[in-house]
Amino acid sequence: MLHYGHIRLLERAKELGDYLIVGVTSDDYDQTRGKINNQQTLTERIQAVRDTGLADEIIVEEYEGQKIDDIRRYDIDIFTVGSDWVGKFDYLNEYCKVVYLDRTQGVSSTEIRSKEREIRIGLVGNTESRILNKYCDEFIFVNGADVAGLCTTNRSLQETMSTKVPYITDNFEELLSACDAVYLISQPQDHYQQIKKALSSGKHVLVEAPITLSKSECEELFAIAEERQLILMEAVKTAYAMAYNRLLLLIKSGKIGKVVSVDAVCTSLYDIETNKGEVWNSITAWGPTALLPVFQILGTNYKDIRLISLFTDKQIKLDAFTKIDFVYESATATVKVGRGVKAEGELVVAGTDGYVYVPAPWWKTDYFEVRYENPENNRRYFYQLDGEGIRYEIVAFVKAIQRGGNNSYIDQNVSCSIAQIMEKFYVENNIELK
Repeated sequence: MLHYGHIRLLERAKELGDYLIVGVTSDDYDQTRGKINNQQTLTERIQAVRDTGLADEIIVEEYEGQKIDDIRRYDIDIFTVGSDWVGKFDYLNEYCKVVYLDRTQGVSSTEIRSKEREIRIGLVGNTESRILNKYCDEFIFVNGADVAGLCTTNRSLQETMSTKVPYITDNFEELLSACDAVYLISQPQDHYQQIKKALSSGKHVLVEAPITLSKSECEELFAIAEERQLILMEAVKTAYAMAYNRLLLLIKSGKIGKVVSVDAVCTSLYDIETNKGEVWNSITAWGPTALLPVFQILGTNYKDIRLISLFTDKQIKLDAFTKIDFVYESATATVKVGRGVKAEGELVVAGTDGYVYVPAPWWKTDYFEVRYENPENNRRYFYQLDGEGIRYEIVAFVKAIQRGGNNSYIDQNVSCSIAQIMEKFYVENNIELK
């Protein structure tokens, strides 16, 4: 974001020559450099620079090494940047003079962002220490969003997380009083009550998918959040991965013609026998991720659906594998999820002109291919993925809180449709939630 320190820098840069060209980094390039907290879009940042009246020309920086290209292209005599980059651009002395300008003391974009946000997020979970650990690590990359504490009744998890969180309690109400928002990775059957209590306490909620195990409960919670002007977001990190988002844009732009099928597979090896107290079965653990491309590409108005589940132990009532077939007006989709079963975790989207292939594990990919009948027309796409998309998910959540509007990459209708699939699974298999 442009602030007073930047303006002073531009004023001093202007004095160094007769014609000032200002480079503004693109959003994509910022993300590859780890800058994920942009407060303004590229267009807004360009306009902000233009409004200063100091720039004779503005260019967009889109790739590493572009500075050398631009120096040559524009016949630059002096390259200048803030003194916080001293030494970083000495290599440009081969092409022009490099000048490091002193920063305006006491002004920092990072500090401004942190002061503006100061969002204290409490974590809630009992068994998924792996995911909780990942989230704690990713908060480092999000300015102003801090882990306030952890609520868990799992003693082992308390010990594991004691060095990562400042505060641990087994009382949910106690955690709510110490934070502004919560991230829930509790048991799926506990989500509804916990989300409702958090929203009633005026807290924003980021919840590991599925939000609830029934469509009506999901719709009710979104209504409460809207009424209280709070943010309720579903956490599916894949939705925030750059490659996945570019894939959706290409498909929707007609790159492979009309989509006729979506096939998504998500599986992981898992010892159900040693985790009998856990209800993150195949459908709840992997279902939301696998369903995401189906609903985001084909929509939620399917004509027919069929679920087939295999259980390793009927008493445990945890599905080791579930296959879901959808029939749309002019397309089909198949989702396969397994926990304790391993299959090739790929995503294939077929169209009338070509198809998109995303290799395993597609849910955290940085690469995909668009393939055609003539292989000479095939194209590969590569996008950097940092933190499996978690840090971008947290940023979206924090920005939504700050701006007072939902910044989720997952439509509310998609979240409710995912909950509806969960409900169908439990009803058809006669599984009671306790």
